[in-house]
Amino acid sequence: MLEFLPVTPERCPDLEHFSARHGKFRYCSCMRWRMTSSEYQASTKDSRVDALATLVEDGDPVGVLAYADGEPVGWCAVAPRESFRGLERYRALARIDQTPVWSVVCLFVDASARRQGITSGLLRAAAQYAVAAGAGVVEGYPVEPGARLYTYMGSPTAFAAAGFDDVTPPGRERRVFRFVP
Repeated sequence: MLEFLPVTPERCPDLEHFSARHGKFRYCSCMRWRMTSSEYQASTKDSRVDALATLVEDGDPVGVLAYADGEPVGWCAVAPRESFRGLERYRALARIDQTPVWSVVCLFVDASARRQGITSGLLRAAAQYAVAAGAGVVEGYPVEPGARLYTYMGSPTAFAAAGFDDVTPPGRERRVFRFVP
């Protein structure tokens, strides 16, 4: 049975368990976009793990976990865009307008759980979580599979399957998808 739940202080041990089992996730701990580039370069893997845990313990929105039979098997980072300081400074993903949005910046699914619809489920759950927390728009920045770009941001197909629409302005290289309830 699949279940998708926001990461709360009570679920911090589940996030730690997921992180400990997935080295690529743990390396970044979804802090790449939360920190400026200089902060990220000065940080260590352990300090990034601690920083994510501190956000959770402080009650800040960080994302959603996917569970299969009670075991965390997937992750989606979602929070108000302004909490992603690196994203706010990244010119290739500059805001397309002044609409307040929550941003989806990372998806990670355990290899044993892939191709089961978990990514789309995580995106739907992230949108529901953000809307329940007051978001009027949820935004993501997918890349085509195999792209040299940051591939943990999901694919356009997954975003479309989860009810997001492509709102990429003409002439923009990086795509932008939005969910509006």
